Amino acid sequence: MIVSHKHRFIFLKTRGTASTRIEVALSKFCGDDDIITAVAPEDESLRAQHGLRGRQNDLRPLADYSFADWLRFTTRWRRSHFEEHTTAATLKAALGTRVWSSYFKFCVERDPWDKIVSGYHWQTRHHDPRPDLIEFLRGADPRRLSNFEIYAIDGVLAMDRVVRFERFAADLEDVRNLLDLPEPLQVQAPTGQNDQLPHYSQVLGSKERAIIDAVCRREIELFDYGFRRPERPDKR
Repeated sequence: MIVSHKHRFIFLKTRGTASTRIEVALSKFCGDDDIITAVAPEDESLRAQHGLRGRQNDLRPLADYSFADWLRFTTRWRRSHFEEHTTAATLKAALGTRVWSSYFKFCVERDPWDKIVSGYHWQTRHHDPRPDLIEFLRGADPRRLSNFEIYAIDGVLAMDRVVRFERFAADLEDVRNLLDLPEPLQVQAPTGQNDQLPHYSQVLGSKERAIIDAVCRREIELFDYGFRRPERPDKR
């Protein structure tokens, strides 16, 4: 997650959408007072190698503390930090209405069936044996399957722009122009469905699809996602 006071934008990091790549690229344009949350150690190393800003100013204000935050602070003397997947509701409460309303807010969203099947393969890549997909879905926290609660407040979209993973490069360039950033974002466009994996329509049965349809119902409706099947090559 990034809050840039320098360029007056807020970038919320969603799961399974190449958002870490964007956050690393946006770090180049951040100033001393901007908020940048931590990423995985390998990504922090990448930022350091390129001389980009890393984690900074990510302590949450005391006025925004919950009871659990205060308990942690008073018993362990540990401050609460903004997390990489901080939600719109949490950040709005911390920043205040004036900043939240006046800054440009954006995030990335992705076809939920593609995202979840890809995430399943990534998260279980070291498991031996690999759990069945239905087992993975039934055991997963719904908040980790759906991004909706990250970028919505009280069930309503809270972003000024949602970059679509399916048209990643073009949408991101539009955002760059809207923010008037001095140069293009150096982000390698993701390829989507891994070519080495079968298309999600060939993996998801009725039970698996029913879980995803239910958990991701709101983003499916909001962005008019449809369950696709790969086009068959013309045999003529």
